[in-house]
Amino acid sequence: MRIPPVVQIQTTPSLLSIDADPGQYSIRQPKAEVQLQTKPSKLTVQSHPIELHVDQRQAFSAYNGGNMIDMNARIYSGIQQNLMQNIAARVEQGNQLAAIHKPGNTIADIVGTNWKAQAFPEIRTSASYDNVDIRINTRPPDISFDPAVSEVNVIVHKPEIDYQRGKLDIHVQQYASIQYTPPAIDMVL
Repeated sequence: MRIPPVVQIQTTPSLLSIDADPGQYSIRQPKAEVQLQTKPSKLTVQSHPIELHVDQRQAFSAYNGGNMIDMNARIYSGIQQNLMQNIAARVEQGNQLAAIHKPGNTIADIVGTNWKAQAFPEIRTSASYDNVDIRINTRPPDISFDPAVSEVNVIVHKPEIDYQRGKLDIHVQQYASIQYTPPAIDMVL
């Protein structure tokens, strides 16, 4: 039995050389800027003075008659009353004289009682504990309040990103190869 010739195949693999360095990231972010402004609160209080009103006209009128216009008005009205009283008294005397026939109605009895002078009208008013009028006017204070106001302004800066690529070297150290070795052929038959 004869074995057929065998072809011999020899392969060499390829060898690659890879040299790689990774890339580098650099990230930097500046701090945010914060601006804060505050308007302080404000309290305003405005007070009003107290008003004191003292009216002593009635007291002065009781002490010394008051002002001339009021005093003259009292004198005038007092004289009118005295005149009316005097007229009434004269009428009464006339009535008594007309009734002279009654005992005790003699001219001496009637006219003899009229020797007193009439009093001058009172120029003062009556005295009282309530002659002085006192009024006190007060007003509440004006209060206004403005609350504090804060304003915050934030400026945010974007991050600064920097990337440096790494190195990548690829080269072939050994190329692939295939060798075919045919069998030896015996030409003899």
